[in-house]
Amino acid sequence: MEENIGIGSRVQHEKYGKGVVINVRSNAYLVTFIDTGYKEVPLTEPLEILDEMAPDTDMISSWEVEQTLKKLLQRWSDVSEVVPLGDKWKNGKMVLYPGNAGLAPKEIPIDQFFNKIVMVRDRLRVLEQRVNSSNLENEEKVNIQQYITRIYGSLTTFNVLFKFKEDQFVGEKGA
Repeated sequence: MEENIGIGSRVQHEKYGKGVVINVRSNAYLVTFIDTGYKEVPLTEPLEILDEMAPDTDMISSWEVEQTLKKLLQRWSDVSEVVPLGDKWKNGKMVLYPGNAGLAPKEIPIDQFFNKIVMVRDRLRVLEQRVNSSNLENEEKVNIQQYITRIYGSLTTFNVLFKFKEDQFVGEKGA
C-alpha cells in the first residue's frame, strides 16, 4: 500500500472500483468511488494508484488549528480568559472606609474585585479590536486608540494584583 497518496489521486480498489481520494486521515483514505459512492478505506487495504497527486506537505496539526481558534475566540468574543491573582492576595479582602465616620466600612473579597478589573481589561481589548476593524477613518481610529491607551495607563495602579507581568495593564510608554 502506498502511504503517500495525496488528495485528488485517482485510485482503483478491488471491491469498490475506481475513485478519487477526497481526504486523508491518519488511519484511512476518504474516497469517492464512481460506482459505490463515498467510502472510508483503511490505510491497510490495498489501493492501486491510477493517477498520483503528491500529498500536501503544508499540513497543519489539529493542535495548531485549536490554538488559532482559541486566540480568535479570545480576541473577538466577550469571553474572559482565566488570569491568576497574585498569590499574596488570595483569600484577601479590600476594605473601603468612608470619609464620614458615622458610616460603616465596606468589605469586598479581593478575588471579586480582581475579576471585575480583568473583565474591564478584556472588554477594552475587544473594544480596541472593534475600533481597529471598523470602517472609521484612520485618523479617527488613532484618536480612539489614544483614549484606550490612556485608559490602560489609568488602570496600571491595579497591576500589583496580577500574578504575571504579561497580564498587566500597559499605558503609554516613555512620555
